[in-house]
Amino acid sequence: MALFNRTCKEVTRLILEREDRRVGPLDRLAIRLHMLICDTCPRFLRQAGFMRQALDRWKHYKDGGT
Repeated sequence: MALFNRTCKEVTRLILEREDRRVGPLDRLAIRLHMLICDTCPRFLRQAGFMRQALDRWKHYKDGGT
C-alpha cells in the first residue's frame, strides 16, 4: 500500500480504525493527503463524526431518570 496512492476504500477503513485505536503517523499523513485530492472522503469523515456524536449522546440519554 503506497503512502501517496491510497484509495477511498483504504482511507475510509483508516478513518473507522481511528475510532478504536491510534493510527500511526504515516497513516495519519496518508489520510490528510487523500483529503486534499478527494471530494467524497471528507464528507464521509464528517458523517462518521456525526454518527459518533449521536451514539455518545444516545449512550448518555436518560429517559425519565432511568
